[in-house]
Amino acid sequence: MTNEEIKESILNKVKELNIKLIILQFVDILGTVKSVTIPVQHLNEALERGYPFDGSSVEGFVRIYESDLIAMPDPATFRILPWRPSERKEARLICDIQRPGGEPFEGDPRFILKQALKESKKLDMIYNTGPELEFFLFKKDNAAQTKIVPHDRGGYFDFSPLDRASDVRRDATFALQEMGFDIEMNHHEVAPGQHEIDFKFEEALTSADMVITFRTVIKAVALSHGLHATFMPKPLFGQNGSGMHVHQSLFYTNSNRNAFFNSNDEYNLSKIAYHFIAGQLKYCREIVGLLAPTVNSYKRLVPGYEAPVYVCWGRKNRSALIRIPEYFPGNEKAMRAELRCPDPSCNPYLAFAVMLKAGLKGIEKRLDPPDSVEEDVYEFDDKKLTQFYIKTLPSSLGEAIEEMEKSELVRETLGEFTLKKYLEAKRMEWKKYQLQVSDWELKRYLNL
Repeated sequence: MTNEEIKESILNKVKELNIKLIILQFVDILGTVKSVTIPVQHLNEALERGYPFDGSSVEGFVRIYESDLIAMPDPATFRILPWRPSERKEARLICDIQRPGGEPFEGDPRFILKQALKESKKLDMIYNTGPELEFFLFKKDNAAQTKIVPHDRGGYFDFSPLDRASDVRRDATFALQEMGFDIEMNHHEVAPGQHEIDFKFEEALTSADMVITFRTVIKAVALSHGLHATFMPKPLFGQNGSGMHVHQSLFYTNSNRNAFFNSNDEYNLSKIAYHFIAGQLKYCREIVGLLAPTVNSYKRLVPGYEAPVYVCWGRKNRSALIRIPEYFPGNEKAMRAELRCPDPSCNPYLAFAVMLKAGLKGIEKRLDPPDSVEEDVYEFDDKKLTQFYIKTLPSSLGEAIEEMEKSELVRETLGEFTLKKYLEAKRMEWKKYQLQVSDWELKRYLNL
């Protein structure tokens, strides 16, 4: 269908289903969802001309004297919100951000991902991503306050048919399916109160839109059950944190063949796949500030707890940064590389953009990865890490900022405008954290 046909279909559906309100959504550079809500009678005008808003108050957008921006709805993202009252239905559209006159706004994360995807399309390839978002469910004291107490004491794949967490996963699964998600499974994760719902991989722009939608749905459904859902990477001391492992593949546009697959290779990996993996390993220290973007992210990225810290790759090795899953050996469609350091607090548009650029740099420069590591890297001492040429990811947001600031790849992907804004926001976050006095410090040093 053409855009015009999609628009016509939307207008007919809105009338048929008696939808009253339309939510126009976009994200700032940190991945926070922003929105304006319009009565349905203004939908046609918004689809034709976009909707103006003040960009000066949005993180990483423009200054006051250049504040006018346009939210231009993408008709392909039209979805009805299934948790809203049926007699007063609402729908949402995800928007691209434009400057007055129709030029794309260079600070729009969705535009940045689109620009990166153009590079894979030059190679006649589509970049697919399948993110796995983990989240915690916590109890609430009342409508205004969250207790940092897991709703359950379950573990990995535990079955609890009669608790509210199971109801949240169930209702969220139904809501996501109504919004077009192809749900593969849902289950309890390793830590108490931790859960995961997996959906099928898609082309990266659609997949990033789905991450934004997923986080909104989970929070809305949890709230309806009196629980608080959080995508904070490490909310509980001594427990596994929440990751957003991303399965990735490149498919040839014309033939729909998996560019990562080679049946004659020991690991069924093609040369392109090896180059792509090598590129991500080479640049991962530079881009991790976008994949693990918060102070708290680096409380998750520590040895143990199944979080990848060491820059290496392997087949079945969950301690490696990049893993080649073997669920279906020899299956061309299933061949993929799983990057395990991203977490669900990231901006998926910027994360997927730098991940793709790093992989494409590996292909462009014909980089070769080091030998795969099939042992538990957490058990390696410094001597063995040196033997395998294994580096580590940055250990703090401050270190990640330093790596990102020096990176030509990040500068090339984000552009000067967005990189400057992003670094400003992250430096401020790091500085505020450094000034805090924690409970741990008080307990350890107060009696000195």
